[in-house]
Amino acid sequence: MPPNEHFDHDDDVAPARDDDFADRPSKTQRKKQMHDLQTLGRDLIEMPDARLTALGMPEFLLDALLQLKRTRSHEGRRRQWQYVGKLMRRVDPEPLREAVASFKVPGARETLALHTAERWREQLLASDDALTQWMAEHPDTDAQSLRTLIRNARKDQLAAAAAQPFEGAAERKGRAYRDLFQRIKTALEAAAKAEELADLDPDEEDDDA
Repeated sequence: MPPNEHFDHDDDVAPARDDDFADRPSKTQRKKQMHDLQTLGRDLIEMPDARLTALGMPEFLLDALLQLKRTRSHEGRRRQWQYVGKLMRRVDPEPLREAVASFKVPGARETLALHTAERWREQLLASDDALTQWMAEHPDTDAQSLRTLIRNARKDQLAAAAAQPFEGAAERKGRAYRDLFQRIKTALEAAAKAEELADLDPDEEDDDA
């Protein structure tokens, strides 16, 4: 028998290809997946118990999350977090992410509305041109009343700055400053609601054609 002849059967074995490992997640991908699950877990335990229960997740994960919410000691929470992390790898996270996103939407809208009202207030106090722009976008506004409120709020600003005891101290804004914000916020909310109703109403123009 020629030397090394007993290795001839190895010729029939296909060599390992890179494609064989293509579907395996890399270390970086696994770390990202773990981080995403941790973020999802934190979002879940911030939800009210009733809303959490209504998500329809597996009972073993629900029980673990509720237990985590009840745990107060640092070490106990650390161990429970590890347990929750293991359990979350056994479920499909996408429905849970969608539920969390849906839960957060009202809060996100409210935050955006507040920021918009604050921005309008600052613009109205800074420039008379902003009032012209506001009236163009909100023609139903009582212009004279709003102009008076802006003027009083500007006086409040000057008085607050003059009364500031030292640099860096918080300014105490006056009532007109706060009332201006509420007036803007109420008007923006009414406009948004009217826009939603307009989107829901059927277009009747085609019926008359």
